[in-house]
Amino acid sequence: MEHNTYAEIMSEDDEIVSWNEKFATGIVIIDNQHRELVRLTNELYHACLSGNEAAGHVFKEALGRMVDYVHFHFGAEQQLLERIGYPGSKDHKHQHDILIMNILDAAKDYNEGKKFVPNNFVRTLKDWVFGHIAFSDREYSLYVAEQKRKGLLSSI
Repeated sequence: MEHNTYAEIMSEDDEIVSWNEKFATGIVIIDNQHRELVRLTNELYHACLSGNEAAGHVFKEALGRMVDYVHFHFGAEQQLLERIGYPGSKDHKHQHDILIMNILDAAKDYNEGKKFVPNNFVRTLKDWVFGHIAFSDREYSLYVAEQKRKGLLSSI
C-alpha cells in the first residue's frame, strides 16, 4: 500500500494558522523557528483532513516531525534565554516541558489506539503554541529589546 505524503495532501488554501508579524520576537533565528512551527502545525492539520486510509500514517509522520522540531526549537530558545540571563528562563522552560509532555502523551495515546481526535489535538496545539509565542515569548523579546536599548546586549 502506498502512503500519501504531506505534499500530496497539502492545500495551500486551507491552513489552521498563518504566520503574522505580530508574533515576531525581533530575534531572527527564533522568528524563523516559529515560522517552521506554523508550517508543521499546518502539516499536522492537513494530515487530519486527508480522510483516507493513509491518514493515520500521514498524521503519525507529521506528529513525529513536530515532536522533533519542538525539541530542537525549545532547546535553542532555552540556550538563548540562559545566555542572555533572562530572569524568567526557569518558568519559560517549565512551560516548554509541559507542552512536550502533552505532545508525547497525545502521541502515545494515538499509537496505543486510544480514543483520540487528531483534529482537536492540532487545534489545541495551535492555541498553545501561539498563546505561548504571543505572551511568553513576547515577554522575553521585550527583555531583549530593553537590554539592547541599555547597551547591555548586542544583537543576537
